[in-house]
Amino acid sequence: MASKDFPPPTTYAPPEVPTGLGFFLTIPYAFFIPELLFGCLVWILVAATQVYFPLLQGWVMYVSLTSFLISLMFLLSYLLGFYKKYESWRIVDSLYHGTTGILYMSAAVLQANATIRTETERQEKLYYEINTAATFFAFITTFMYILHAFSIYYH
Repeated sequence: MASKDFPPPTTYAPPEVPTGLGFFLTIPYAFFIPELLFGCLVWILVAATQVYFPLLQGWVMYVSLTSFLISLMFLLSYLLGFYKKYESWRIVDSLYHGTTGILYMSAAVLQANATIRTETERQEKLYYEINTAATFFAFITTFMYILHAFSIYYH
């Protein structure tokens, strides 16, 4: 027999977002810095190759730059407390990072294709090595975005 003193909860309260240094040490928020760092490296490395394959590497540049800017806005909104105004903030964060993970996967595959083409069609070994590093960091960034999406959803 259920007691009337303990009614079931009617609302769900999401976990609090830590403040200060604890924000950068707590999963899923700890993924912001690697996402920004590795995404910026992808952008810089692709730009350093003189973009021999504009159709392939143009998409990589677009995804990396756009994702960097939007992720930076998400980070600032967390740090400034804008997320407190909306109840569905975690869902928006999870959807953004999941979508960006998918877009980054497509960009990483296109960058890998550009790397293979650089090896076979171009003679500059330096550009091949830079493209290889950009491909590596694109896949790492993809992994970071996917981890962030799942961890914020299940947090």
